Amino acid sequence: MKASIGRIQESKRAFRQKLANAPIAEKLQMLDALRERMLAIRRGSNAGAKRKAVVHQTPPATDR
Repeated sequence: MKASIGRIQESKRAFRQKLANAPIAEKLQMLDALRERMLAIRRGSNAGAKRKAVVHQTPPATDR
């Protein structure tokens, strides 16, 4: 198991380095793609659900 954790950590380091070395235009394209994906997920998750009103109640004052 330790060997696989080491491989995972190394893979993450390599991916982060690849992202760090990417040109800014490519990073902005990735950001746009992530934003579009987030909006699609948000639309899908709200499709059948009705929003419920949030009710905040203040507890009754207690006389001490």
